[in-house]
Amino acid sequence: MSKFTRILQQLRKHHGEPGNPEPAGPWEWVLWENACYLLPDERRLEVFRALRDQIGLNPSAIEAAPDSVLLPIAIRGGMRPGNRVFRWKEIAHIALIRYGGNLNAILSLPYGEAKEALKQFPAIGEPGAEKILLFCGRASGLPLESNGLRVLSRIGWGSAQKNYAATYRSVQAALKPELPSHVERLREAHLLLRIHGKKLCKDHVPLCHQCPVFSECAFTQSKLASLGRPGT
Repeated sequence: MSKFTRILQQLRKHHGEPGNPEPAGPWEWVLWENACYLLPDERRLEVFRALRDQIGLNPSAIEAAPDSVLLPIAIRGGMRPGNRVFRWKEIAHIALIRYGGNLNAILSLPYGEAKEALKQFPAIGEPGAEKILLFCGRASGLPLESNGLRVLSRIGWGSAQKNYAATYRSVQAALKPELPSHVERLREAHLLLRIHGKKLCKDHVPLCHQCPVFSECAFTQSKLASLGRPGT
């Protein structure tokens, strides 16, 4: 059993089976990623459902909706709600003009082209495009967001670099030989690592004493060594 598989088993035992996110298909995922800014998942879900229930989750409905209707929903998504309304309209316009309103067409493209197509949309960078493809059934490696990246780099995969993109590539390269091949397992890994980073392996005050994988974590063992305490 690889170290990565063992880590995932321990995280699953501690956190339980992760629930599936609500978006379905690339269009809903692009909207999901643009629903709010620096707010909890519960707020993102609230905004996403408000768009679904009050406007409709399709490009034509979003583009046709008056700003006066979209703005109260956007306000629930945090700072700069006017910019958020503009982004929603831009997303809808791109989907209609370039894909006839059907972003599922992107999924038939070769992986690299599909990723570039998703990066046309606001707030969708390379990791975001890879994540959307993963949750739409396509995968080439394990997409990571900041929480999952922090967890893996602290455990010991890759090394911290001068910028986020370089750290991301370093962790991805170190992890690649141990990754499962099934999309379902990769989805679960993405979700478990994100949950662990948000709940325990936090950025500024990690709760190492509660961590189920502390004995395999280079970051924790380094902390113990600096305090003159033996690791376990």
